Amino acid sequence: MEISGSQTSGKHSIRLGYVPLSDCAPIAVAKETGIFERYGLNVVLSRELGWASVRDKMFYGDLEAAQSIAGIAFALGMGLGELRCEVAVPLILNLHGNAITLSSELKTSDIGKGEGLQKYLTHSWKKDRPFTLAATHRYSSHHILLNQWLRRHGLSTPSDVEIIFLPPPLMPRHLKAGHIDGYCVGEPWNSESILAGTGWCPATSSDLSHGHPEKVLLLSGKFLRERKDESTALAAALLDACKLCQDPGFRNEMISILALKEYTGASERILRNSLSGQFNTGIGSSNHTAFHVFHGESVNRPTVEKASWVLAGLRGIGILPDVTAGSLSRIYREDLFHAATLCSQGA
Repeated sequence: MEISGSQTSGKHSIRLGYVPLSDCAPIAVAKETGIFERYGLNVVLSRELGWASVRDKMFYGDLEAAQSIAGIAFALGMGLGELRCEVAVPLILNLHGNAITLSSELKTSDIGKGEGLQKYLTHSWKKDRPFTLAATHRYSSHHILLNQWLRRHGLSTPSDVEIIFLPPPLMPRHLKAGHIDGYCVGEPWNSESILAGTGWCPATSSDLSHGHPEKVLLLSGKFLRERKDESTALAAALLDACKLCQDPGFRNEMISILALKEYTGASERILRNSLSGQFNTGIGSSNHTAFHVFHGESVNRPTVEKASWVLAGLRGIGILPDVTAGSLSRIYREDLFHAATLCSQGA
């Protein structure tokens, strides 16, 4: 679904993809508050169901840029799957933002924070199928975090648990229907199940790996080569939007924007669950002011260290060979971030 951009005179449009998640906030905010226009950009938003669509459209040239899970940058840039093309990451859009949700059929008295899961699966699992969890993509942080959580509690895949891949908005309905037993996804799709009473949360991503990078701005190599000034302005505009999203005084307006059907279409009540600082896990409430981090000291800089977290996680689950730091710096571009920072300061 495309959302028309302003027809800025003399400007080619920039097709910018995103997935309906709470952490698409910088893109939604930049669009709805006129930040893109202030930078002279004609941005046309394209709402994608999931990350496979983002990957394919970036490869085939249907998008100039996209909100993306970090793993797609490496999958495309290094040709880890069947598709390979030049891409660049000039900006980290946020840290954290994910959680694990389990079916309400699984009792917290049995599972705890995960420490009881191995015993439960050994002695009490009665279904005629494997215990099944969902993640959003093979190369996603969600896949990494699920595997970390399972290993922490003495379980492994595929011998103990089956992991399947689903687009984020589809996870709550599959959980409710009993097709899966849990999932790891970005908000608001955990809160949708939690507040409906069909799921509960044993761990958030900030619990599992505090400070981990989440979504990135992904640019096509062609767009970067042919329209360098616009690519810099796009990153600068989104850096401004990240700052605004982190401002507590703007949080209510941000929630109202994310609730629009063009973005998540979730109710403000559901969105507020992870964006208010108090997170209802389905078994209690906890202070989670760091559930979403959009801006702060070094948050948005695309460092080799942030890239290494993703790659180490993917190697840990056996789907990525060793790569060199030089390969990382060709994709995670601190020079582009520096240019965007200067552009933002001069805007």
